[in-house]
Amino acid sequence: MRTAYSVETVRNAERELMARLPEGALMQRAAAGLAAACAQVLARVAGRVYGSRVVLLVGSGDNGGDALYAGARLARRGAAVTALLLAPERAHAGGLAALRRAGGRVADAGAASGSAGESIARADLVVDGIVGIGGKGGLREAAVPLADAAARSRAAVVAVDLPSGVDADTGQVRGDVVRADLTVTFGTHKPGLLIDPAREYAGAVRLVDIGLPLPAEAAELEALQHADAARLLPVPAAESDKYRRGVVGIAAGSARYPGAAVLAVAGALRGGAGAVRYVGPAGDAVIARFPETLVSDQGPERAGRVQAWVVGPGAGDDAATVAQVLAAKVPVLIDADGLRLADADAVRARTAPTLMTPHAGEAAALLGVAREEVEGARLASVRELAARYGATVLLKGSTTLVASAKGGPVRVNATGTSWLATAGSGDVLSGLAGSLLAAGLSAVDAGSVAAYLHGLAGRFAAQGAPAGAHDVAASIPRAWRDVRGN
Repeated sequence: MRTAYSVETVRNAERELMARLPEGALMQRAAAGLAAACAQVLARVAGRVYGSRVVLLVGSGDNGGDALYAGARLARRGAAVTALLLAPERAHAGGLAALRRAGGRVADAGAASGSAGESIARADLVVDGIVGIGGKGGLREAAVPLADAAARSRAAVVAVDLPSGVDADTGQVRGDVVRADLTVTFGTHKPGLLIDPAREYAGAVRLVDIGLPLPAEAAELEALQHADAARLLPVPAAESDKYRRGVVGIAAGSARYPGAAVLAVAGALRGGAGAVRYVGPAGDAVIARFPETLVSDQGPERAGRVQAWVVGPGAGDDAATVAQVLAAKVPVLIDADGLRLADADAVRARTAPTLMTPHAGEAAALLGVAREEVEGARLASVRELAARYGATVLLKGSTTLVASAKGGPVRVNATGTSWLATAGSGDVLSGLAGSLLAAGLSAVDAGSVAAYLHGLAGRFAAQGAPAGAHDVAASIPRAWRDVRGN
């Protein structure tokens, strides 16, 4: 499991560790890892470290110190290293001395703005050490020209701990920021490295272990890896039958949107439950595509026994069906039209698990805010929704977030691809997650595992080209086998 911790928790762990180490040892650990990563980048972009050109963008404090010490290590290996200081009077004294001893050059970025831009333009590598994890808001005015010059240059950009200008705790971007090709982060991931919009500025992320004592229960975010998803996937035992494996009910589709029902059933059939019951007006379309589905037109209350329900995809204005499903004493997934039609008090009154799966626009409507507010503050938005509705909430997007009403770490998933932004993709996800609910997974696990598999299936279906939602559903078994290693 990949975890991310808040700035406060990281700072506390750093203080605890530094109290046990010789002075400066922790920064040297970080600088060594940063220098090694930079050397690998230089080997790729310049062919070698010796003779390459490196520019350090150095702010005040420890973040700049990490960059300076790493620059000193590169200079000792023959790189031509120039440090551009944004606040010369507050630059890390030890790091400056180390860089000068190694033969590096130092310049005031403000006093030499023209030559600073020229140095960046000629560089093979730019190291962003402007602002550390405690920074708030976008870049300060003096740093913007340097970030712009780095973006225009041919140089690879490596960020120290996180790209300067992004919010480490929330992933928010409130102004100009550095766009990195690689971010070298220390001790643990920070939430902003895993959540959009900040994540897109981080490039590839490399974690350098510096020995921070971080308690697992204090994590802000969790990200499943293959092993975690494999452990949670339901596997039938020798004595299992279709009912013991779980039956998922799908209440979806309408005369206008029969395809939503078909796609939700497609996801459910590949999600691990033993059987799928469909209730709604699209029964003929469902049976024509998936004859193994158990179809009823008598409503959810007369459909037969299920272990979980999915309600809402393509439901139109069928509020009565949504209300019937919410009254059920089994786990319920609410998606699409169901989110609009569901009575908030009925959702909060439920005693069985509830999983809501909005995209940003639907989340904005539920919260009564603009879509841009949700997209800019995804972590805060998913937590607010979960608390307000007393439900687990899966907020769809390029990074999918899953938050429990009980609090605890938010699950984040980034296995997807931009090709998943296609009609019906969310219907497939709903069916898949509902099937996992019926198979016995908790709402948080069902949502996060479904998002993980769905993202992988999208990658397998697309392979760099457009793919439809039906292609994604068809690729779920491949994603399942990939996760389980068979």
